[in-house]
Amino acid sequence: MAQPTVASRLQRRVAVVSSDTALGKALREALPAGWELVQTGDLTALGDFSEILQYRFMLLDLDDAAFDALDIIDTVRRELMLNIAILCIGGDRALRDAARLGRADRFFERNAAVDVLRQFCDQYDW
Repeated sequence: MAQPTVASRLQRRVAVVSSDTALGKALREALPAGWELVQTGDLTALGDFSEILQYRFMLLDLDDAAFDALDIIDTVRRELMLNIAILCIGGDRALRDAARLGRADRFFERNAAVDVLRQFCDQYDW
């Protein structure tokens, strides 16, 4: 496992777990200067424990059928034991309840994704 450096820890990065290219495009356009957005439909593409740890937060698309969102939450929380903020967008009530039990942090309507991104980039802009 590669060790994070001070410089890599200071990079402002957000992970978006979604295969929706239109959503990714809208989020990239709204991304503040100095931030990097990495979009994937596969959690392993974000890297190992030390690499995922360095993302400031994660936006998780609960409406995406290309992957199991609950499995993503379980992997981050139980297997990797990471406390990265998992912000869920979309999903019906039952899926949100299941994600909440899996220890996802916050839930937002899909149409609020851009505003959520901006809000959390402001909060994590250290």
